[in-house]
Amino acid sequence: MRKVALDLGAKKTSYCEVSGGQVVGRATVGSMETLRPLLGPEQPAATVAIEACREAWYVHDLLTGWGNQVVLVDTTRSRQLGIGQHGRKTDRIDAEVLARAVERGGIPVAHLLSPHRRELRRQLGVRRALVETRANLVTTMRGLAREQGDKLPSCTTASFAGAVRKAAKGALLTLLEPLLKTLDVLEPQLSAVEEELGKLCSKEPVIAQLCTAPGVGAIVAASFVSVVDDAKRFRRAHQVESYIGLVPSENTTGGRRRVGAISKKGNSYLRALLVQGAWAVLCKSSKDDPLRRWGEAIAERRGKRIAVIAIARRLVGILWAMWRANSVYEPAALGQKVARGLRNSAQNLEFRAEQLARAARKVSCQRLSQEVTSPAS
Repeated sequence: MRKVALDLGAKKTSYCEVSGGQVVGRATVGSMETLRPLLGPEQPAATVAIEACREAWYVHDLLTGWGNQVVLVDTTRSRQLGIGQHGRKTDRIDAEVLARAVERGGIPVAHLLSPHRRELRRQLGVRRALVETRANLVTTMRGLAREQGDKLPSCTTASFAGAVRKAAKGALLTLLEPLLKTLDVLEPQLSAVEEELGKLCSKEPVIAQLCTAPGVGAIVAASFVSVVDDAKRFRRAHQVESYIGLVPSENTTGGRRRVGAISKKGNSYLRALLVQGAWAVLCKSSKDDPLRRWGEAIAERRGKRIAVIAIARRLVGILWAMWRANSVYEPAALGQKVARGLRNSAQNLEFRAEQLARAARKVSCQRLSQEVTSPAS
């Protein structure tokens, strides 16, 4: 098959084809439809490499429909292919580097979301935009009120507009009215999107199962499903935690191991939702819940912020395990694991204290021996 790569851009797309290590075709187009003379169904089939991005879903479906084989490249490992080396990075160069990588093989392939999970992620993206817009409006109005020495009432966001219209008077109400009208329009749209999300979630039984875990609601569960897509493509929980960016970054060179903050790779929105869920576990879930007890033990040693990240990371593993096993949250089973972990931790601390005490006694004996055997002054 022909070996081709596309570098997708907002305004233009670069096309490069290689054969026998030589570039045999180049083109720059403004839309995918203009690639039909090169990759259309009338042309010989090609293996086409594209970097994973939002429009990659559409491009994949279009090129596959034309009879081509599409390879989705993992952008987090694209430097392994030579992209951006020697400080040279253009659409034309990137397309050529990808095309040569297709010919020689060994491309790090990214996962392609299934169609129904794509729709779930789209609706979640619309809801996120509406929620963030609403939050910005509310924050702006509260700030404008404080500038004039007033304070808007505390209430739910759904009843915020009505509460403000009752509380604000005169010039302040006139100032806030354009923002309140925007909020009036936004609320029904948000309700419609959440209703559509509810329909999509009802078609995904796994979302209801994941919601049985503490700190996990429909939005967190739906986001987790839309990002992971298929639990069985991961072999271990640690791989999922790394995929979402909740594992510590590491730099081990020269025999020294340096571990830093979490890597923050992967979907940032899902990561933020999981951290919010972890705060709910630590502060609002049942005091008897083993996940909360485990987090509280970490908080005592290292503080709440680190404990929350640890809970979020463990929550990922729990959700993945529930999905793979087609089960609901079982506190008793988790409690046994937590108990073993806390027992081992206590044993390690006890062993450490015992060894330090033994070392202190040894040092004390050495000092005493030196004092006894030292010559008199």
